[in-house]
Amino acid sequence: MRHQVIFGTSIIEYEVIYSKRKTISLQVYPDGRVVVRAPVGVKQLKIEPFVLKRASWVVKHQRRFEENPVAVPTPRRYVPDEIFRYLGHEYRLQIREANKEGVWLDQEFLIVAVTDVNNTERIAALTDLWYRKEAKRVFTERLAVCFPQVEWMGVDYPKLTIRDMKSRWGSCSAKKKVSLNLRLIQVAEDLIDYVILHELCHLKELNHSPAFYALMDKILPDWREYRRRLNQVPVTV
Repeated sequence: MRHQVIFGTSIIEYEVIYSKRKTISLQVYPDGRVVVRAPVGVKQLKIEPFVLKRASWVVKHQRRFEENPVAVPTPRRYVPDEIFRYLGHEYRLQIREANKEGVWLDQEFLIVAVTDVNNTERIAALTDLWYRKEAKRVFTERLAVCFPQVEWMGVDYPKLTIRDMKSRWGSCSAKKKVSLNLRLIQVAEDLIDYVILHELCHLKELNHSPAFYALMDKILPDWREYRRRLNQVPVTV
């Protein structure tokens, strides 16, 4: 059974599961779900105050899960056949010795051409530069595609920045500037669009208020599923 309570500017939706137990408990999952487990026969009039009493804790953990990738980033080693992700696909690293350095994709490989195949620092620098260039190109293109979906809100086209953020996929400042995490280039394009739309909604509603979630529901009704998928994506640094 699904219910909701209002706490300040936040709406807390929760599911109640009844079972043979003696006490009421509450749990927040990484995908943002709130589950209340209660003894059989307990009335909703008792459960709602229980949730409201813990509402601050619930909202804090929901925001923490929303802003932080669930998967712990895995450090790269830059060795042959190591897996690198780009737009939701996996590629094996191939290192080639060449006079002209560069990075490109070729079927299932991410190829790095370098003058010294034993220079891991140079391989890392070339790869990082390639990712940053691709992120700038792809994120700029996706922002242009996504913005018309929120233009009716009367917001201005935002300035886009790309940052190597440790705890968020994206952010929107009070100055209406959208920042996207460099690592977002590793995930599928539809998940990139979800993050962009999330931040574009913040152009209108800066906090996670009922009005903000109403915008998300209108613009991307399945946003909770996108959030769940995003929080399960393995990422590397």
